[in-house]
Amino acid sequence: MSDLAFLTPEEKAVNDEFLARGYAARPVGDRAALDRIRDRVAALAAEHLGLPAPADPGDFLNRIHERVDPAALNALRLHVIRGVNAEPWLRPAYFRLARATLETVAGNELCMQRRVNLSVQLPGDDSSLLPVHADAWSGDSPFEVVVWLPLVDVFGTKTMYLAPPAADRPVQARMAQLSSAEAVFREIEPHVQWIALKYGEVLVFNQNLMHGNVVNREPETRWTMNCRFKSVLSPFADKKLGEFFEPITLRAATRFAMDYTLPGGFDE
Repeated sequence: MSDLAFLTPEEKAVNDEFLARGYAARPVGDRAALDRIRDRVAALAAEHLGLPAPADPGDFLNRIHERVDPAALNALRLHVIRGVNAEPWLRPAYFRLARATLETVAGNELCMQRRVNLSVQLPGDDSSLLPVHADAWSGDSPFEVVVWLPLVDVFGTKTMYLAPPAADRPVQARMAQLSSAEAVFREIEPHVQWIALKYGEVLVFNQNLMHGNVVNREPETRWTMNCRFKSVLSPFADKKLGEFFEPITLRAATRFAMDYTLPGGFDE
């Protein structure tokens, strides 16, 4: 009997989607938390530019390219990252956005990346591209998943692409025969999924699958956040517990077990 027979119909649907597509997209679990994150990001961006907090944060973020050019973008992005990560409520709020999906696909004893990341991609800017890659190639555990959060609507070239498992596996299997990231992308390009999400939706995706972005040809700026999660009890790679990850939902039995020492005499 499949272990999926023990899941609820809703859990099975999420698992089936994740296994087939490599991702699951759902409405956020806490809309007020999402609005709080977006509004703080917009306020920090305005602060950096010497402007008052915007009355319409979504429109302000979408049109930030009217106020900042690529040469000045990284300074703005770093100001926002530092400011939003300094908020003690950020990581619990971020977790709540995707908690149900995370607990279905990764488990309910989780650790979370200690710092939430931010990506900003201006229209026509080629300085913030991520060529095709899989995170496991650079030292991430294959047991990690990424929670990817748009702070504005994302679509077309304003979003990321992800290779579905069926197209990803054969290309990764012959990676050594391909000469460059461009050659890899050409192999998967006909099959990649361009992830369209509305503000109010959140994506959990399998970072072992090849993904990346291209030059944003849409007339709006992309603002997205990302953060890694994994089961505390699954194997780690280069990014270790206590350094990169922090436990967030350890259960009582696991806490007892981690502190338990077998009495003397059992090995004699």
